[in-house]
Amino acid sequence: MEKFKRILKSVFCLPPVWTVMLALFGYGFVIAVFAIPIQEPALQYASYLASAYALVISITGLRYLPRWMEKCKAKAADLFLVRKFRSTAVGKRYLSDIYYRNRFSLHVGLTINLAYIILKLSTGIYYHSAWLIALAVYYILLAVMRLFLLRSRSTDDEADAFRRYRLCGFVLLVMNQALAGIVVFMVHQNRHFSYPGLLIYAMAAYAFYAVITATVNVVRTRRHHSAILSATKAVNLVAALVSILSLTTAMLAQFGGDDDPMFRKAMTGAVGGGVCTLVIFMAAYMIYRANKELKKLRSDPSRM
Repeated sequence: MEKFKRILKSVFCLPPVWTVMLALFGYGFVIAVFAIPIQEPALQYASYLASAYALVISITGLRYLPRWMEKCKAKAADLFLVRKFRSTAVGKRYLSDIYYRNRFSLHVGLTINLAYIILKLSTGIYYHSAWLIALAVYYILLAVMRLFLLRSRSTDDEADAFRRYRLCGFVLLVMNQALAGIVVFMVHQNRHFSYPGLLIYAMAAYAFYAVITATVNVVRTRRHHSAILSATKAVNLVAALVSILSLTTAMLAQFGGDDDPMFRKAMTGAVGGGVCTLVIFMAAYMIYRANKELKKLRSDPSRM
């Protein structure tokens, strides 16, 4: 058994340089097969295996991510533009105050959400599309959560922070109904997201980056013991998961062909169901944790 474990580790847990090189080769291979396109079945199956292997070593390679991030941050700190930005009052506060950065990201996210709401809701009403209106409802709920978090009174008011944290959990449960509606529309009405040309590859890179960074941030913010920070990162993680769902439907539509519509429906339903399940667990945990912490605060008036 130990020998088998060592073999698996040597195959799937590679040094950083080999991880990057082989992952780039695997992803580049499958992209080339789809983009050219290559019709040779042997090369197609080889590209599928190479991309699957690239995905596995990418996941195992995440153990290097904290070390890489620290090195990148150290190198970025010496860049001329970063030094100039740090010399300003706003830049100094942005780079040193995590709570200030959090509020800034909430403002940016809220602005983007409002733009999507206007776009999806207006086009949904104009074209009488329940699909677009369901997307608008999702972005409305996302904006509501970010607005609640922005209106938090103080980072020192634990009771207020955990009440908002709990409220975000309840909103996530409602949002999950909108997500479920979106998945139902995609499965039964053959709806999907679409990205023109090579933009789909850029969206794929963004989706994986968003999920990885959102997951890392959820874990890292736990050491700050801040309900507002945790809620913000949870909202970002949900948005990233939905980006994976949209990417899945777009790739199935662009590369899946029309030969097996049942396969596309099954994959869309499976990914959508997985995302909805994760959102339910996240919401339940947020409500449970908030109730637990608020109960502790009520039993200790000095912390209120």
